[in-house]
Amino acid sequence: MTRIGEIAHARAGDKGNTSNVCIWVNDPLHYPALCKAMTVERLKTEFPELLLGDIVIHLLPGLHGINIVMHEALEGGVNRSLNLDGHGKSWSFLLLDLDIDLRD
Repeated sequence: MTRIGEIAHARAGDKGNTSNVCIWVNDPLHYPALCKAMTVERLKTEFPELLLGDIVIHLLPGLHGINIVMHEALEGGVNRSLNLDGHGKSWSFLLLDLDIDLRD
């Protein structure tokens, strides 16, 4: 297994209680593995206490990336949360730290 962060990079943002993270693989050969690894079901399983709302994953095959929109993911949003690190950018690090299987 490999950390996603070893084969990809991410950019993120947030608005209110919604976090938006785009992940792009460095090598297009890894794009199918990224799509297979990053599913709504997996994200809900990995972060059940943090992801309380709907998650939408948009595939961006022309860019070899995915756009993950996570609603109700920031404990109410930056201005309402007591969490000091509740910004959307924190999600980039959480997602890049997940494992990915590159054997396929």
